[in-house]
Amino acid sequence: MNNPIQILEKYWGHSRFFPMQEELITSVLNGKDSIALLPTGGGKSVCFQIPALAQEGICIVVSPLVALMNDQVTALKKKGIKALAITGGIKFQDLNILLDNAIYGNYKFLYLSPERLKQELVQNSIRLMSVNLFAIDEAHCISQWGNDFRPAYNNINILRTLHPLVPFIALTATASPEVLEDTIIQLQLENPSVFKSSFIRKNLSYQVIKEDDKLYRIESLLKNNNGSAIVYVRSRKMAVEVSNQLNSLGITSNFYHGGIANEAKQSRLEDWLDGKNDVMVATNAFGMGIDNPNVRFVFHIQLSESLESYFQEAGRAGRDQNYASAIILYNDYDKVLIKKQFIDSRPTTNEIKVLYRKLSTYFQISYGEGEFTNHSFSFTKFCETYKLNTLLTYNGLTALDRLGVLQLSKQFGRKTILKFLLDSDNILKYFQTDVTLSIIGKTILRLYGGIFESPTGINLELIASKTGQNMETIISSLNKMERDQVIELKLYHTDSSITFNVPREDDKTINVISKELERLNQKKKEEVKAVLNYLENSSICKSLQLVSYFGETNAQPCGVCSVCASQQSTPSKKESILISEKIKLLLEDHEMTSREISEKLTFTESKILVILRLLQDANKIKINTKNQYYLNL
Repeated sequence: MNNPIQILEKYWGHSRFFPMQEELITSVLNGKDSIALLPTGGGKSVCFQIPALAQEGICIVVSPLVALMNDQVTALKKKGIKALAITGGIKFQDLNILLDNAIYGNYKFLYLSPERLKQELVQNSIRLMSVNLFAIDEAHCISQWGNDFRPAYNNINILRTLHPLVPFIALTATASPEVLEDTIIQLQLENPSVFKSSFIRKNLSYQVIKEDDKLYRIESLLKNNNGSAIVYVRSRKMAVEVSNQLNSLGITSNFYHGGIANEAKQSRLEDWLDGKNDVMVATNAFGMGIDNPNVRFVFHIQLSESLESYFQEAGRAGRDQNYASAIILYNDYDKVLIKKQFIDSRPTTNEIKVLYRKLSTYFQISYGEGEFTNHSFSFTKFCETYKLNTLLTYNGLTALDRLGVLQLSKQFGRKTILKFLLDSDNILKYFQTDVTLSIIGKTILRLYGGIFESPTGINLELIASKTGQNMETIISSLNKMERDQVIELKLYHTDSSITFNVPREDDKTINVISKELERLNQKKKEEVKAVLNYLENSSICKSLQLVSYFGETNAQPCGVCSVCASQQSTPSKKESILISEKIKLLLEDHEMTSREISEKLTFTESKILVILRLLQDANKIKINTKNQYYLNL
């Protein structure tokens, strides 16, 4: 069977393709390098899976996400299609067996992380395979100017040397014209056919709302919501706090961030997909590969660092094509915070030079030495040793990683994760058996609240400092508690590991990349500026603003975003007079917030907010420090 429609009907049960899919598949079957620039939920995977099934041989899929790889392999297996994934943590012997299966076992798909392409064993095995297609998922990750740049994607070009005649298909949902051009160059695509679907989502209402009481707004929107929702935040701490607050309001939620153990992540994801929890409060760790068609709301209560990030996260709403909302709730401080986080904390070239010298000194690397050496690294201890600003240092390290001077391990920023399995009474009884265990265990209990309820990241060095015990004793005690089934433990001795990619040459090393550093800093300024422009532009349709950022210039106003809705709901002259009088009557009694005024009046909230703004501009009312309006007598 090599007819694409027949394959689609047999394995997917559909009789026709989504827009662009058939053209893409034909391009791939004709042996052309191709790019699929399709929105989230646009069916990108079918565009490489069907041509791979239509030809003899195996398709090699490079993907950055283990969870996404495993999901796709599981889905293919359920269809009776032979597929396997090679992820991290596989022993050498098992890796050898899996690669032999891919060579000789009549498999159709082999999923790999880009890091695996560095291994000589993997390269030699791919050379022996009968490959019909290379599929590069999340292809924008290879562009240094894309928001999700991953240095490991530079390994992909080895595939060109192993099978120079095999076509590539690059797939992404988010790429500005600049990133698209850079992706073509970095992947060495030869005159590729580019298939770019419209970024317009007719069923998705993009809304930007200035709101100080963000939880109230979320509660009022979710109380009658039958679908799922995502609330995006910028920190792990905020994810936990907001989830707890929503639960206290009767809205079932859980939190998700990079510090949670993989088992807990999977469990929470499944509960959310199954509807056991309505809301997931998450950092951007809840990202690519999250496939839930029934998401009615995606909230951002802290600002994204770029429109690329925002557009991809917002696009997880309404994938079933039913009406959904992507809502940014912001206040004035959010605009200050985004500049502080992403612009003011960008290191200069001189600051990078200082950081690089301190790193070399910290690891006792001599001048001219250090290339390809690997070192365990505690980010916290490093910053404390040199009294460094943590945010500035973090951004400096990621810049050095992005520009190839060094490589940070995937675990960067992770802490040992621990959860107590016994209740407090039984824990205290257990501690009575060993003084050292008691000192360490009770210190952990004092430092970390909620450690009985969910796996919690802990700082081993902080515990060592508080208890006076050395690191070896701390680790030994935790391992004993795990063996005794007192705790659930995932142990990281340090935050990270660092591999130096080049020999130490101090300023000379940084001078080579200084122009690129300046370009990175300038790009980040432009990205933040674009986010703020999107936030503040209340005259152009929000959908138009977004799609034009990605190079789409012929779209029409959506009619459902916050800008279009406000233009449609501007009060008439007669309504304006009536609403003004009603507001002034209410404020004669006492000061009131806009929410309290809206609850007292029968007019739509958008019209009331327009009149409040006009009255304020006319100096007839003012607002106090509690965000309450009062008459200016």
